[in-house]
Amino acid sequence: MLEIVDNVHLEMLIRLIVSAILGLLIGLERELKRKSLGLKTILVISIVSCLLTIVSIQSSYLLPGSAFAEIRMDPLRLAAQIVSGVGFLGAGVILRREDDTISGLTTAAIVWGAAGVGIAIGAGFYIEAIVGVGLLLLSVEIVPFIIFRLGFERLKLKEIQLNVVVDSREKIESVIERIKTEVAQVANIKIKDDQATRHIIEMAIMVHQRENPTELYKKLSRIEDIDLIELIS
Repeated sequence: MLEIVDNVHLEMLIRLIVSAILGLLIGLERELKRKSLGLKTILVISIVSCLLTIVSIQSSYLLPGSAFAEIRMDPLRLAAQIVSGVGFLGAGVILRREDDTISGLTTAAIVWGAAGVGIAIGAGFYIEAIVGVGLLLLSVEIVPFIIFRLGFERLKLKEIQLNVVVDSREKIESVIERIKTEVAQVANIKIKDDQATRHIIEMAIMVHQRENPTELYKKLSRIEDIDLIELIS
């Protein structure tokens, strides 16, 4: 009996360790990209999700007579609640910027995925969890690179927020037209008055992925009638 208990405990420890390793791989990907939810957060989610799943499944077998009678409780009920709970954590990294663009969706999805990996390991599905992490990292890192190399022009562009200041309403149109010639695409334009003699043009511009911000600044600074330039990448 003692040997059986020891084997069970060893199996649970292996599950926790595997969950931690897979969580480490996912967390490193986010950490290297300097995301708000990085290595430590992903590790905690993966390990604790695995632990709660183990507790949920094993506790069903600790009920009186459950080893010999039909188990009537759902052993994965607690694990199902993990997915909903982690969703709130992921929502915390989804941000709406001043230009109304949304960021953080990939990180939120990966946080949710890390919980799923922990649940899968906790339930004993090692191969499925390992393959899932492999596909996850492949889809986040390798697939975008391959698509980029295939030559889809839209995917070669990145968005940058550009704010410029001009001192006359009459110059606004000409400044916008000059900016359009220096960038790949202008996605959004907003114009507002700062003072009676200052007018701010806020633009979401699309430039090539390899475009150096310093070089872009130099190009835009050559445009006449611009008093101030601000680039936010």
